[in-house]
Amino acid sequence: MATADIAARRRAGVMAALVMLVVLLVLISLGVGPVRLSPVSVIDALFGGGSDVQQVIVREIRLPRTILGFAIGAMLGLSGAAMQGLLRNPLAAPELFGAPQSAAFGAVLVIAFGLADVRSYALPVAAIAAAFASVFALLAIAGRNAGLLILILAGLAISSLAGAATALVMNLSSNPFVVLEITFWLLGSLDDRSLRHVVLALPFIVAGAVILLSQRHAFRVLSLGEETAQSLGVDVGRLRLMVISGVALGVGGAVAVSGSIGFIGLVAPHLMRPLLGHDPARLLVPSALTGAALLLAADIAVRIIPSTSDIKVGVLTSIIGVPFFLYLIMRERRALSGGVA
Repeated sequence: MATADIAARRRAGVMAALVMLVVLLVLISLGVGPVRLSPVSVIDALFGGGSDVQQVIVREIRLPRTILGFAIGAMLGLSGAAMQGLLRNPLAAPELFGAPQSAAFGAVLVIAFGLADVRSYALPVAAIAAAFASVFALLAIAGRNAGLLILILAGLAISSLAGAATALVMNLSSNPFVVLEITFWLLGSLDDRSLRHVVLALPFIVAGAVILLSQRHAFRVLSLGEETAQSLGVDVGRLRLMVISGVALGVGGAVAVSGSIGFIGLVAPHLMRPLLGHDPARLLVPSALTGAALLLAADIAVRIIPSTSDIKVGVLTSIIGVPFFLYLIMRERRALSGGVA
């Protein structure tokens, strides 16, 4: 009983620390830019105080970017934890299996051929459809009990196909300005986002998050194995479809306004496991908050790193995420070698 109480207090402490960290990063994000504002000035401007200039800067310029940073980061972290819980594999994440790349391809397709502009609701719909197809293809190709190697190979194939298809669409486009816009957009960025982009993406992100969180108890049972989960009343096929739908909705909506931002979904759950354990149900919300904190911190970093041009946040997350991914692969290899020995 004492051990359970200690674990519960630890979880509560971790959650409180995450919430405070996210709030702090939100205030910093709203204050960082060409015009630096203190946290007190940011709070005043949010609630109608301060000068008119400060209110415009905080409410109209920086607030949409910060909302999207929080929402997209949370969705990516939540999707990563859900994918890892579904596949019972610590290397599972949307970007490793082509969901963001496929969503980008769907969005690029409608932009390049003039079917929609960057503020049309056709954009997230196309991105969601492509993300849904990629996750479904992964589960169909790799199978229910796929090992690490099969998952990585299947994800690499889907990601490569989506990337090649995106390049083909760009090559076939006759408008060089559209190609330039798509190129910068694919790098992943929250620059120049407005409330229109928030309205565009947030409903899909919220819907995806609700779907994934509604399955949290099924993830816990599934960790015992598919046969055990089915004997305890979990419809594994329905769970798989719900996770595919939730990831596709959330990631598709996110990519439609931010472009490809990688490795948040992979890193966030791994940061929480040493603190909260391996229960997939308890990792969902902390992973979402961690993902939000990671993306907010990365977006703050690209604004304060000295450079002659804007650094895209997707580039920064990939630079950090790829070494982390390689470390995880090496750790899994050592674990498998130890098990064989």
